[in-house]
Order: sequence, then C-alpha cells, then structure tokens
Amino acid sequence: MNHHIKKSIKHGAGILTLLSASIALSHADSDVAQLQQQVNQLEQSLKQLKSELGRLQGKQTAQSSETAGQQDEWSAEDSEDAQNDADQSYVTQAELQGIQSDIENFKYQVQRDRDTKTALSTRQLLINGVVQAKASYIDEPQVTQPQGQNTGSAVNSRRSSFDLGAVQIGFAGNLFKDYEQGKNLDFNLRFGTSPQTGTNNSYLNLLDAQLIYNVLPTLSADTGRLTVTLGQQLLPFGQEVQATEDLKPTINNALFSLPGYGYGLALREVGLIVRGDALPTVDYGYNYRSPMISYAFGLVNGNGANKSDDNDDKNFIGRLRYTLPAEYNSWLRELSFGVSWYQGKSNLFDTSGASASFAGKGDVLRKGFDVYYNHHPFGVTYEYVQGEDDTYRNQTASVYTRESESHTGTLFWNFGEQFVKGFRNQGRYDDWWPKSYQAFYRFDSIDRDTNAANQTIDIHSLGLNAFFAETTKFQVNLNRVNNEISNKTYNELVAQLQYGF
Repeated sequence: MNHHIKKSIKHGAGILTLLSASIALSHADSDVAQLQQQVNQLEQSLKQLKSELGRLQGKQTAQSSETAGQQDEWSAEDSEDAQNDADQSYVTQAELQGIQSDIENFKYQVQRDRDTKTALSTRQLLINGVVQAKASYIDEPQVTQPQGQNTGSAVNSRRSSFDLGAVQIGFAGNLFKDYEQGKNLDFNLRFGTSPQTGTNNSYLNLLDAQLIYNVLPTLSADTGRLTVTLGQQLLPFGQEVQATEDLKPTINNALFSLPGYGYGLALREVGLIVRGDALPTVDYGYNYRSPMISYAFGLVNGNGANKSDDNDDKNFIGRLRYTLPAEYNSWLRELSFGVSWYQGKSNLFDTSGASASFAGKGDVLRKGFDVYYNHHPFGVTYEYVQGEDDTYRNQTASVYTRESESHTGTLFWNFGEQFVKGFRNQGRYDDWWPKSYQAFYRFDSIDRDTNAANQTIDIHSLGLNAFFAETTKFQVNLNRVNNEISNKTYNELVAQLQYGF
C-alpha cells in the first residue's frame, strides 16, 4: 500500500510541474485564474496523500511492536503446526470402508454376547453366595444308636468327616430408585443349606426374603438412616447372630445362637423390623462412617423360618448400640456397647398321654449385653446372654421357668497388608490381593439351667484365618470341648476353606 501511495504522490508532483510549465509557456493563451485553481486543488490532494501515508506508517509501527512481543509464541505454534502438517495422513476409500466394517462387526459381537452370554434382569440385580468345604477330626468316637427301624441317623464310632458347611446363594437388588433423596426400595432373597445327619436330602431352604424401604434420605453420609424391613430375616440381637459368614472368625457358631443347646437366635424369623442410626461420624478421606447411636425394633412370629404364627401373640425384638464418637485415626475407633431384648410367648404341651395336648402358653425372654472393639491390629468382643423359658412338667402338671446364661468372648490379632486400607486400594493386575492373617482365641460357654447341676458346655478355641483372595479364606480351629450334659470331654480339629462370589 505504501508503494502505491508514494507512486501517487510522485505522479501528482509530476503533474503539478507540468502544469506549472504549461502556465509559463501558454500564459498568453490560457486563463491564468483557472490554471491557478487547478494547481491549488492538486496541492490539497498532495497534502491529503501525505497525511494518509503518515497514518498508515504509524499503524504499521504499532503492529510491529505487538508482533515482537508474541514472536516466541508464534514461533512455537508455527513449529507445532508445521509438525502437525507433516504428521497428517490420508486414508483411501477402501481403508475407510474397512474401518466402518470393523465397527459394525464390533457392535454385532457386543450385542451377541449380551444376548447369549449375559444374565439379564428386569431390575438391578446382584448375585452373591458363599460355600464352605471343611474336614474335621475328633479324638472321642461319635456314636448314635439306631432308633427302631430308622437306621439312617445311626453313627458308628465316627472320628473324622468331610462336610459342607454353609452353602448359600443370594440375590439382592433395587425395586425403586429415588434419585432426588435416595429413599430407595430394595429387596434381598437368599437360599441355603447345611449338613444333615442321617440323610442326603440337604434341600436348598429359604433363608432371607425381605423388602427394605429407606424412610430417610440416603444420599448424604452425614445424616441418619431409617429403614423398614418386611419379610423373613435375621434377628437384630447381639453381634454373633447378625455377623455374616465372611466376618465370623470361628468355623463353629457361638453356642447361644444355635438351636438345641442354645436359644436358636440365629434362625430366621418372619416379621416387620425397623432399623436406623443417628449422629454419624464421617471421614470421607477413608470412606468411613460410624453412627454414634444404632437401634432396631420390631415384631416377629417367633416360631421359626417360613412358618405362619402358631399363636396370636407376636414376639418383640429390640436392640440399642452406642459407639464412641471417634475419628478414623483415633485408638478409640470402633469401641461400642450394645443391649438386646427379645420377649414373647410360646405354646406349651402336655405329652404325658397317648397324644400331645395344649397346656397353655409360656413366656420366652432373652436379654443380651455386648462389647465390641476392633482397631487394627488388635480386637476384642464379648457377649452375654441371659434366657428365661417357661416349660411344662408332665410329672407335676406345672410350669417351670428355666433360667440360663451364656458367655462368649473373642480375642484376635491381625497381621498383614489386607487390614491396611491403602494396600487394598492399590491398582494391581488380575486377582492380586494383599495377604494377611488373623490369629484368635475364643471362650464359649452356656449353662442350660442355672438351677440344675451338669448343664454347662464350655469350649476353648484357638484358630488361624488366612486371607489370600478378596472373597476367600482358609481357617483352622482347634477346639477343646467340655460337655457336662453328655459327660464328655474331647478335642476337635476343624479345617475349612471358604469362598464367596
């Protein structure tokens, strides 16, 4: 542009010179006034051209200064653009069609795998389970005499046996998801079997069948919880009854939780139970949540799993647990105290005649107290249960209140990487899991009738649990059993491999 402007100025100056010469040569023949006016006009145009030239030169200087400040950045960008231009490649029509064909084949394979190799459900579903395979040896021969023609339950001097412990499969999922507040409706369905004596008909029995509704919002971890559970479920009594198989340190359950010698509290009941907590301590960094108050209460039939009630009285179950509010790194973390209460009625029968007959209803009462402390690597638990049962005496045709009590205490020591959360969160290839071990001692005792002699069973247990996969552990227990009821004392060695999915 500057070149054209300068050329225009030179051209104008030349014209002005020629006109001036023309005026001098043709002074007599031309109109001096008219020529002078043309000269003035040319001079004014020349001034305008010079002004425009100065303006353009100033603008160019400013742009040069700004360009100098960005020279390095432009140089880098130009270099990168040049590199990108050098890396650009082009595909042929045949190559593009090949890519499109591969994408279509991939879509077909994914759809085929979903249709033929994927379990589908109408709603969200989680399938889980546990299998226990064990072997045992007892130094006291076990003998059970045949009962009449029934020889299936007879046991002849047995010392060792292979068994399957708990074999369970469960289905859990969501029936309604509340995205605004988290007041979800969930379900839990579980089937299981256990070893049978004298028969191989170990049918898969219904264990849990329940609907769970979250009454309070669940989207925030620092607020309380409240759920209502309807159906067949475990009783919220103490620690041992509610512990799942993967969390129990011992192979054999505590005596008080079993039927027969114990109170049968581990058996499922059908009813309505409300569970909740309040005032939680939350540490988002460790994904840790511990409510200060936990509670549960409800009504159940009280006569076992998958049965209609056998009388018009419902049994009450209640539990209250206090956990010391402490941060995750505090040595007081997971120190809690709990109380449990179970009360109801059971049918009494007179069996002195040829056939049994009703003898009224008796009271059933269970009172429990428990202490729990688990802070890596050390832990201790203790549970005390007291029971009162009305029983009918055929000899005197009277009701007798049998009082009993149970003590269960466990000391355990953990060592290994699994119990340190940082190791579990490490990203490793395939099925890596931090190896860890847990050694424990348990004392388990029950006195079936505190007002009678020789009604006590004591079990001292030493054991080691080895965790070598996320859902798999190997257990070894050595039990010293003193059974005053059967007047036998013996040692029992049990080894069990438990895996879950």
